[in-house]
Amino acid sequence: MAQNERLVIIGSGPAGYTAALYAARASLNPLLVEGLQPGGQLTITSEVENYPGFPEAILGPQLMDQMRKQGERFGTRFEAGEVTRVDLSRRPFQLWIDDKLVRAQAVIVATGASAKWLGLPSEKQYQGRGVSACATCDGFFFKGVEVAVVGGGDTAMEEATFLTKFATRVHVIHRRDALRASKIMAERARTNPKIQLQLSSTVDEILGDGKAVTGVRLCSAVDGKMRELPVKGVFMGIGHEPNTALFKGQLEMNEVGYLKIKHPTTATSVRGVFAAGDVADPSYRQAVTAAGSGCQAAIDAERFLGEHATEIWD
Repeated sequence: MAQNERLVIIGSGPAGYTAALYAARASLNPLLVEGLQPGGQLTITSEVENYPGFPEAILGPQLMDQMRKQGERFGTRFEAGEVTRVDLSRRPFQLWIDDKLVRAQAVIVATGASAKWLGLPSEKQYQGRGVSACATCDGFFFKGVEVAVVGGGDTAMEEATFLTKFATRVHVIHRRDALRASKIMAERARTNPKIQLQLSSTVDEILGDGKAVTGVRLCSAVDGKMRELPVKGVFMGIGHEPNTALFKGQLEMNEVGYLKIKHPTTATSVRGVFAAGDVADPSYRQAVTAAGSGCQAAIDAERFLGEHATEIWD
């Protein structure tokens, strides 16, 4: 038998938890499905120094735990597991949490976006200890040292340029012999005295002392020769991928899969479905912007449910 809900929130990062807090305080009795990585990307971040209200910084997992507890305090119900299938073409909406069917009058999608990684074991070992996928988040920790950015597109150039504010030198590692970034971004990188291009090179291994990153081992794409580059930080600049596969063919997306929303609201292309956080944000991808859009989505959902409270859903 199906479980009936007024509001289901899919995803448990800053956007999902904030949406849950606002929805619970509005007496919507939300159900939040936590997914495979409860807490989202911040659970693999060490110190968070740029979230307002924490002048002494806070650990990423700790911040997420506090957000979760705040939502729980006001009545949010949390369900472990993953939404594996949705049908947004009928009302109430149908969602399957693993094999269980849940019907919802409104849905907030807060499934986030995942950074693209190289897939090296050493990369995972040193995540949060020198390996990062967000220069804006972590660049401040690399004052006065050399760092590397992996990638050759606009994302990598933006990350590298930003990091020159802190690092003494930024090595841009790209597997091809020419950057694939736009002309203006590539030229900006080439003319920056703090940026050094390491072209026709791939990262063979991220080196460390067991506690932190000490360098990278590069493999030449020309002759296969190995060389080591001493750096204290390695930033992935090969892009992000929105976690939207579940909604393909049901919600409108841009060319790379980010959900389209009807600004200034969080409404998607389906009435009663809202999107919050990185899943609809290719530009900023910050915890604070995700939390802000989670608040907006909850208010939008509350207004929608209030306006359609007398509708027959079956």
